[in-house]
Amino acid sequence: MQNLYKYTVIITATSLLLACSEHKTAVTNDKFAITDSLISRLLIDTVQQANGKTELMFSAKITANEERRSELFPMVSGTVNHIAVRLGDQVSSGQTLATLNSSEMAGFDKDVIAANAELKNAERAVKQAEQLFQSGLSSAKELEEAKNDYQIKKAEAKRASSVLTLNGGSSTGLYAIKSPVSGFVIEKNVTQNMQLRGDNDKSLFTIADLSNVWAMINIYESDISRVKAGDEVSLSTLSYPNQVFKGKIEKLYNQVDQDSKVMNARVVIPNPGFLLKPGMLGTVKVSANSAVDLPVLNARAVIFDENKNYVLVLGQDHKVKIREIEIGRKTADKIYISKGVQAGDRIIASKQVFLFESLKTQ
Repeated sequence: MQNLYKYTVIITATSLLLACSEHKTAVTNDKFAITDSLISRLLIDTVQQANGKTELMFSAKITANEERRSELFPMVSGTVNHIAVRLGDQVSSGQTLATLNSSEMAGFDKDVIAANAELKNAERAVKQAEQLFQSGLSSAKELEEAKNDYQIKKAEAKRASSVLTLNGGSSTGLYAIKSPVSGFVIEKNVTQNMQLRGDNDKSLFTIADLSNVWAMINIYESDISRVKAGDEVSLSTLSYPNQVFKGKIEKLYNQVDQDSKVMNARVVIPNPGFLLKPGMLGTVKVSANSAVDLPVLNARAVIFDENKNYVLVLGQDHKVKIREIEIGRKTADKIYISKGVQAGDRIIASKQVFLFESLKTQ
């Protein structure tokens, strides 16, 4: 059974190699030529010059833009009698989110009625004082006092009306909680028939405009010196693996967490279609400054064999050569090469292991 398995592996590997290389037109030591049709099916990477730039990878968490969110607190005490929205709902500015039965609201309405009644009395008193003054039956001082009283009553009526408007403007004893901005309900801490107090320190709703969001990234201590505000960032998420979101580092929080040993940085990400949701996790790639100015290549093209690193260089004559390289620095998906290749070299980055094994046997 073991012999049968061994023969099967040999036959399979040989078949794959033949399928990749099709036919060899020339073999000289460590190189052979491949056809145009095979090249069209292979992945070819070109060595780039780093030019003092490097790509750093960090974890990130999506949060709502703090400058575009609003927390709503009850202005009066009362009992919740209706909730019009649920967590995650999209709302518009001025939309009613919930209503409360509130005796305070009835009191505000009473204050408005009383203030308006006193204002009317003060207005009549001014007219009477003017008539008496013109007929010589009252003094200028009495007329002035009537006018001052009118102004006081007018201000009081305005104040009472403003208080009622601020608290929903209802004369039925209902207090309406309305959204001051358009956005999404990202927090909801209220239930039907819940009793509320005006000094409640917990918000009932949090509304956030998600047209752009923040990506809070964690920068390791060893990388702090290489990251600065304005660096370009590419964000990828598990939810949208084939989509990259672009942004720039807007703010560095100049404080290292004593437990995690990371410093936070804030990235503003445009969010068309509201694809990114608060709470999502992602990975960010930061194009940062680096003292390293070496040729850089995608890590997928490097072959590790017998404690050495190699690449397959494709020449203009379609001849493939094994090239040993020395690695100066690594990132998650990039290799900075200190010796062996130079910018502009074309490197085979797919099925290279089969081609490498074939070349070794020549």
